[in-house]
Amino acid sequence: MRISVLGAGAWGTAIAASLCARHETVLWGRDPAQCSAIAAVRRNERYLPEIELPPQLALEAEFDAAVAAAELVLVATPTAALSDMLARLAPMGKPLVWLCKGFEPQSAELPHQIAARILPSGSAYGVLSGPSFALEVARGLPTALTLASADAGFSRATARALHGLRLRVYFSNDITGVEVGGAVKNVMAIATGIADGLGLGANARAALITRGLAEITRLGVKLGGRPETFTGLTGAGDLILTCTGELSRNRRVGLGLAQGRKLDHILRELGHVAEGVHTAAAVAKRAGQLGIDMPITQAVCAVLFGGVAPREAVEQLLARDPKGEI
Repeated sequence: MRISVLGAGAWGTAIAASLCARHETVLWGRDPAQCSAIAAVRRNERYLPEIELPPQLALEAEFDAAVAAAELVLVATPTAALSDMLARLAPMGKPLVWLCKGFEPQSAELPHQIAARILPSGSAYGVLSGPSFALEVARGLPTALTLASADAGFSRATARALHGLRLRVYFSNDITGVEVGGAVKNVMAIATGIADGLGLGANARAALITRGLAEITRLGVKLGGRPETFTGLTGAGDLILTCTGELSRNRRVGLGLAQGRKLDHILRELGHVAEGVHTAAAVAKRAGQLGIDMPITQAVCAVLFGGVAPREAVEQLLARDPKGEI
C-alpha cells in the first residue's frame, strides 16, 4: 500500500518509520528546510533525534506530490491544525486516518465532528489511537493500537493493512469513544503529574487514574461512546501509559506545575505539543454544557488557567463530600 504521513513531528516520524518496512511510505513536513535536513542526515533531529530513519522511507516537502499517489493518508498534525489540513485534503478524495488526540480548542469538537463538517459526504476516514509513545514505536517495540471509524468496513480493512508483527492494530466502529479516551487521558496525565510532583504517593496516583477513568467514561458515554471502549486500549490502556510513563509530555507538564514553574516556560522547554493543555478547557466546556461532573478536569483547568496553586487544587479535590463510587 502507498501511504503518505502528513506531519513530521515525533509521532508522524515514528509511524512512518514503522510502516515503511511493509508499505511504500512518504513522510511530509510543512517546513521544507526541516524536510531537507531530515533527508540529508536520515534523522529528525528536532523531534526524534534518537532514531536513524530507514533508507526506504521517502521524504517530501511538496504537499501535492506527497499526497498524489497515496492510497491512504495518515494525518499526524496536532488537533488544533486538523481542520486546516482536512480542508486542504477534501478536494483530493483520499481515504484518511488522523493520529491526533484532543478536542479542537475553538469549537470543542472531536476530530470526527470536524471531519463530518469539512469532508465531502461519503468520505472514508477514521482515527488511529491507543497507548503509544513515539520513541518506542520508532524503535520497533511492541505496541497495540485501535483503528476506529463509523464505517466498520473501512476500520476493519485499514486496521488489517496497518497491522504488523510489532504494531498490532485492532478495529472498532466506536469512533466517539476512541477519540474521547485519547483526548481526555491527556488532561488526567497533567493531574497525575501534579500529584507526583507534589510527592503525594502511589496511592494518590492510583486514585487519580481510577477516578479519571470514571470522568472519561461519563463524558464519553454522554457523547455517544460505548462503555466497553473505555476499558480497552484507547481508554484504560492509554490512560495508564500517559499517567505513569516517563515519556509522557502531559505528565511532565503536571510535574513542572507542581514545581511552581510557569506554564509557558514548561511548554517552551518541551518543544512538543502537549495536547492536554488545550484539551482541558474544551473538555470542561463540553462537560458544563452536558451537565457532567468532572472535578479532576476542573481542578486541572483551575491550575492551568485560573491561577490556583497546584497544592490548593488538590486540597479542594480532597475536601469534596463523600459519595457513592459507581
